[in-house]
Amino acid sequence: MRQKLVIDTLKPGGLTDEEFFAFCVANKELRIERNNKREILIMPPSGSETSSFNAGLVIRIGIWNYQTNLGIVFESSGGFTLPNDAVRAPDVAWISKDRWETIPEANRKKFARICPDFVAEIKSPSDSVWDLKNKMREWVENGCRLGWLIDPEAGQVYVYTPAQPDPPALPLGRVDGAGVLPGLEIDLNEIFEH
Repeated sequence: MRQKLVIDTLKPGGLTDEEFFAFCVANKELRIERNNKREILIMPPSGSETSSFNAGLVIRIGIWNYQTNLGIVFESSGGFTLPNDAVRAPDVAWISKDRWETIPEANRKKFARICPDFVAEIKSPSDSVWDLKNKMREWVENGCRLGWLIDPEAGQVYVYTPAQPDPPALPLGRVDGAGVLPGLEIDLNEIFEH
């Protein structure tokens, strides 16, 4: 299982947002997030195969977004500050253009204070499904309207919505944008069976 290093900063309240951003910039080779307790989580990078899966999903969502021009697509190196104060970086994210344009320009250059409308997390062999399910629930609790947790090894996908914050596992196959990403339909088997 992939080990996560948790740093509980000694400073009361943890690092400020500015200090945390500076810490991430100084350690850009690391995958860093912050939980809602302001603990810093350091995770190793994903393996090459998982990175390829991420790219396949980003490309398909990016093409859909290019055709519809409805929002902004983000890949795994982009972090977001959630309403619960966690800073998370999903494998893929999308925010509607209207919502993105409400964020001040200076805030966009750091970890924008917004929860994406859509996120996807792809389980790598070293990830814990339990941890990822908790992360997906956190996304939904903070305003995400649609989330996909994809487990290529098990051949499963979980589709999270505010109405279904603890969804059942479904077999990999066709998924759609469920009204959040209008007209998007992807056959996950095309990405994850290679």
